[in-house]
Amino acid sequence: MTDLFPPFAPDPEEARRRRFTPIPLRVLVPNVITLLALCLGLTAIRLAIEERLEPAMIAIVIAAILDGIDGRVARLLKGTSRFGAELDSLSDFVNFGVAPALILYSFVLHELRSIGWIAALVFAIAAALRLARFNVMIDDPARPDWQKNYFVGMAAPAGAICALLPIYLYMLGLPVDGIAAPFVAAYLVGIAFLMVSRIPTYAGKTLGSRVPREKVLPLFAIVVLFAALLVSFTFQVLAIGVIVYLALIPVGVMRYRRMARADAARSKGDEAAAAPGETAGEAPRRGPAGA
Repeated sequence: MTDLFPPFAPDPEEARRRRFTPIPLRVLVPNVITLLALCLGLTAIRLAIEERLEPAMIAIVIAAILDGIDGRVARLLKGTSRFGAELDSLSDFVNFGVAPALILYSFVLHELRSIGWIAALVFAIAAALRLARFNVMIDDPARPDWQKNYFVGMAAPAGAICALLPIYLYMLGLPVDGIAAPFVAAYLVGIAFLMVSRIPTYAGKTLGSRVPREKVLPLFAIVVLFAALLVSFTFQVLAIGVIVYLALIPVGVMRYRRMARADAARSKGDEAAAAPGETAGEAPRRGPAGA
């Protein structure tokens, strides 16, 4: 039998061909965008150490924009890959976990010494845990389609943008100094809690997939207006955006719960509609005599 069915051995030529097969450019483009975002996150840390807070904030914001682009580009180009997903998570941890924590510590949390460092550690670890949970849940086939439009907890980029609110207020002239350090630490821990919580936050993944023809020009005008405001009034727009985003989280939670109740009622209705057909088409099964 061993002569007729020899044991399987891997083909060395197959591995060699795979090693020298060119990688399509559509797979490389999203990873290049992710690496650019990672460079911006690392640069933001250096700028914060040099006490250049304004360009450091701009670097984090651009990194968040690139993080929102790379996934869409990968799906549009059909260049998604497991390598790209892992690289994106590692980049997000540096950009939106480590960088904001170190920036806030060098800004004002160092006034609290160990307490400030613990707050920074809690935020960074919360970002890592949130990203790990996202990687596990992204392949969960049991989630309904409507749930995929919500994040479980605050997304890491949104958490980073929100965590830096004290610096936006400082740039606008508010006195965020050593006296405010305890409040900054408490606020940072609160954002960390939102990231690791199971509070649903709107993801907006379906936005931009299809745009009605009559809304194309107004959409262009809104995007140009927002970009102009962000460039001209950077920290005003960021501060207002963070406050509005945090205020709308309860609205998103109520909408999520309403959709969950509607989905549960629809599932019960489908089960009730299917039950009579099953009993009518199949006779009840009886056990053996004496059972």
